[in-house]
Amino acid sequence: MSHSIARRRLLAGAALSGAMPWLAAGPARAAGWPERTLRFIVPFAPGGPVEVPARFIAEHLTQRLGQSTIVETKPGAGGALGIQYVVQAGDPHTLLFTTSSVSILPALLHDPGYDPFRDLVPISMVVEMPMAILVRPDWPGRSLDDLLARARAQPGRISFASSGAGSTTHLGGELLKVRAGIDLLHVPYRGAGQAVNALYAGDTDLLITGLIETMTHVREGRLRALAVTSPQRNKALPDVPAIAEAVPGYDMPIWYAMLGPRGTPPAVVERLVQEMAPLREGSVLAQRLEASGARLLLDGPAPLAERLQREVPLWKQVVAQAGIRLE
Repeated sequence: MSHSIARRRLLAGAALSGAMPWLAAGPARAAGWPERTLRFIVPFAPGGPVEVPARFIAEHLTQRLGQSTIVETKPGAGGALGIQYVVQAGDPHTLLFTTSSVSILPALLHDPGYDPFRDLVPISMVVEMPMAILVRPDWPGRSLDDLLARARAQPGRISFASSGAGSTTHLGGELLKVRAGIDLLHVPYRGAGQAVNALYAGDTDLLITGLIETMTHVREGRLRALAVTSPQRNKALPDVPAIAEAVPGYDMPIWYAMLGPRGTPPAVVERLVQEMAPLREGSVLAQRLEASGARLLLDGPAPLAERLQREVPLWKQVVAQAGIRLE
């Protein structure tokens, strides 16, 4: 067994073990699961992009499991309230369907009300999508190299919009500052829509945001993508470089994931992964995501456990360096 495979299995085992009172009785507890309606808790306001795959997968599992699967939104505190709800429910019929915010909130809040390693059990990554550095078509910088050169020549003069302090769009810019050694001016707005409008109006120079919401703007030439935030180029925009080509080590996708509360039996995790697996190839959801530059993963608990192990300390470091305070 290679070292990397052994490490993946170790991380997955660590994520599924610990102080879990149901673990010893896992197979017995999972034998009749699900015994009642399964609930996906989305910790954000209704109508957000994370709801699209959540509802699609919920409908799929309703057919596969013989029990209804429903989606409920429980917004508040940047997602922390919904996560706390799942943790406090302590029931493998109440699962968390969330974004990468689950790894970011422990860095932003003194007490987010949960520990991502102690209180949550990874089930699977669901979707991964890059963000992109977007500018207006008439912005004078023509490339990522131009942007970096201008930022180094004029520290703090180039501004970037975000959908709010502590959001992924904000931290994407902060990570760029850290990795590239540049100084950009952060301008927070209330939501992604306001941030995009500010970019169009010329109130800010650039915006780092998800491709899934802005791909149409880019393809129609209303916005220009300087780079994508994934480690490699995206198939949907093959001519747009990855930030990592100029800034080694930069990796900032948006991701969605499914997690259970502490004590979720391994057999339940395995059942969910098996039942969702057919969606990976050729499903309507997979095709729609691919057209928007995203990927449907559904690859089990180990990759999600690894990502949490990597990102939770990373965001604590970036947030501390940026001096971000939400409390």
